[in-house]
Amino acid sequence: MSIDMTMMYVLHDALRRELDRIARLTETPDGLLKATVTWELFTTYLHIHHTSEDDALWPALRKVVPETDLALLDAMEAEHAVIDPALAAVESSGFDDLAENVAVLRDRLTAHLRHEERETLPLIAATLPEEEWARFGALHRQRVGDDTARYLPWMLDSAADDLADRVLNSLPESIRTAYRDDWLPAYRAIRVTSRESDTSRES
Repeated sequence: MSIDMTMMYVLHDALRRELDRIARLTETPDGLLKATVTWELFTTYLHIHHTSEDDALWPALRKVVPETDLALLDAMEAEHAVIDPALAAVESSGFDDLAENVAVLRDRLTAHLRHEERETLPLIAATLPEEEWARFGALHRQRVGDDTARYLPWMLDSAADDLADRVLNSLPESIRTAYRDDWLPAYRAIRVTSRESDTSRES
């Protein structure tokens, strides 16, 4: 059985999507309040994702990859390290420098995700034991915890139907039912303000 990275790619797409929304919403003072929920969800799940990689995925890879690939893992950790101050800069921004700081964050994060997808995910597929991948996934799920009710619809928001179906079909029936009947409607309710802003700017 090979490692299924569908959820990793869907999560990366969600992070890129949210940064695009944040960039649009923070272009005008009226959009700042509307960006609050988007920013809170984005930073919460980015933190969980990156700390889970730092604590479980990179150390497990270091034990199995050839020595020539250790520099790639060093690069992954270094890229995480420069994203943190970019997040802090956005948090402390006034309106005048907010757009510039969001752009810096977007450049750093999208470059990191692109690098990870191009080089690190193939390395994981080729070298990481399935039990270590499962351990990383378990830690990630543990850290999301009770927030799964927000995390899952957030992650699948705007995902292609086939990818969303693959993610949902990998989950227990009880989770799929809760997602369809409760979690997705609740998520849509909290996101309506930012969605209205997106729509108004695109019309």
